[in-house]
Amino acid sequence: MTHDVRGFDQLKARPYADVLIIGGGVNGIATFRDLALQGVDVALVERSDFVSGASAASSHMIHGGVRYLENGEFRLVHEAVTERNALLRIAPHFVRPLQTTIPIFSTFSGVLNAPFRFLRHGGGTSSERGAALIKIGLVIYDSFSRGGGRVPRHTFHGRRRSLAQLPELNPAVKYTANYWDASLHDPERLALDLLRDGQEAAGERARAANSTAAVGVDDGRVVLRDGESAEEVGFAASVVINASGPWTDLTNRALGDATSYMGGTKGSHIVIDNPDLLAATGGRELFFEHRDGRIVLIYPLKGRVLVGTTDLEHDMADPIVCTDDEVEYFLALIGHVLPGIRIERSAIVYRFAGVRPLPGHGDLAPGFVSRDYRIEAEPLVGDDGPTVLSLVGGKWTTFRASAEHLADRALALLAHPRRSSTKGLAIGGGKGYPTTERARRQWISDHEAGLGVARTAALLDRYGTVAARVIEAIVDDSDDAPLSTVPAYSTGELRHLARTEQLVHLDDMLLRRTSLGFIGAAGADCASEVAEAIAPVTGWDAATRRAEVERALARVHAADPSWNAQTSARR
Repeated sequence: MTHDVRGFDQLKARPYADVLIIGGGVNGIATFRDLALQGVDVALVERSDFVSGASAASSHMIHGGVRYLENGEFRLVHEAVTERNALLRIAPHFVRPLQTTIPIFSTFSGVLNAPFRFLRHGGGTSSERGAALIKIGLVIYDSFSRGGGRVPRHTFHGRRRSLAQLPELNPAVKYTANYWDASLHDPERLALDLLRDGQEAAGERARAANSTAAVGVDDGRVVLRDGESAEEVGFAASVVINASGPWTDLTNRALGDATSYMGGTKGSHIVIDNPDLLAATGGRELFFEHRDGRIVLIYPLKGRVLVGTTDLEHDMADPIVCTDDEVEYFLALIGHVLPGIRIERSAIVYRFAGVRPLPGHGDLAPGFVSRDYRIEAEPLVGDDGPTVLSLVGGKWTTFRASAEHLADRALALLAHPRRSSTKGLAIGGGKGYPTTERARRQWISDHEAGLGVARTAALLDRYGTVAARVIEAIVDDSDDAPLSTVPAYSTGELRHLARTEQLVHLDDMLLRRTSLGFIGAAGADCASEVAEAIAPVTGWDAATRRAEVERALARVHAADPSWNAQTSARR
């Protein structure tokens, strides 16, 4: 029982492709899938683990961006709403309707300032958005869903009804606006589904390698370095796509081109385990404006509550952490909108932070920087080198559309016709996913295989219809048993993930193949148990397991500057 062949070894064995994609976030992976479906010979490299950079630090939402309307980004909002509606159909296993409530504390505030923000592209002064302004925005927002809308229209309620529905809301609330977007339950697993789709569509003509960095250029070839062995290989491609997000300029610099496209801002989140706060949300996202004008959210997910996000200038040379000041900010905003709920710092089970892949924006305030994307083209080396297409910007919501645009640019350069569109094409475990209760019961009955209804249902929720493969692996694993630390996962399930999903390190499992880190379950005991469970696949001996546990715990807590292993071990 061993790993599948490593991605780097596949690239080394045949060091050329039509297209080389640098960056294994959602935009790079979605472009990989699109090109593979067109029959293009495509390779993807990611210097760390797949979906471990900016794509791992999202607010777990698929949304149209109602607040972008006041920046005049109507094209982006229309595309995002269209993609949101489509993802509800093609990825129903991970993308689900999410009711969102905006608590409103004034009637007309912001109406006069909004046109100035629009005309000056966000340069106006900050002012609280009142009911009138929010109503205008939501009417426009709803209009983008006409002809294929997948969510209900917005509604407004006065104070009495608002407090009846959400009793813990600040009693100073005058209105609540209620509208629907979509939740993204498992971003990393959705991206892994996209990756698997591409690999299965094209076989040996679609290769992907994590822990593989693009470090330079040699005679027109991109030099790739294996992060584990430090071995290097020159890789030839007709088109290079730079989809490395906020690191785009750094990647281009390594390829010999000093670009200045990016100006990302840092966004942090905390995850809270507090039953009172969870109950106070009423199962819906609270999306509102804090006192400083920043749009923030409180969002129930996986039995926890996600709170975010900040929007701060960031130098990519600095560590990406969720500071104590940001934590205080989050606790204050909870107190602002839900004043009866008291949250202690000990209830924070996970912190994470990332840098948005935004374009350079000069003196423009971070909150008003465009969330739209564009594609820049430059030759790799001199006039005769392969073309480098750099994606500037990009959001989780629009990953399919931005991937289609990147793929079309690459196809044009290759003079390769598009065979098919990804519009309407189900993603991974969304294929055949049962969307009615009757169909769900039938699927569970057909695939239960002795695991029991509850366990089979949990696996269906976790993987979509890909759960059929996981169930088969569990049944075939004679040593399968529930983890003692987190019984919702089993040893055979984890061994299957380690064997089939290019796992390199233990933190890959805790943070991206599972939700153990997010829900705050990835403590020392859990990490040790998981490392021991997957050791027959990874080949880790006792010393390696200890090193992997130490490394994994450091990465689980990487965004928490107050954490250290010694203090944690004494608790």
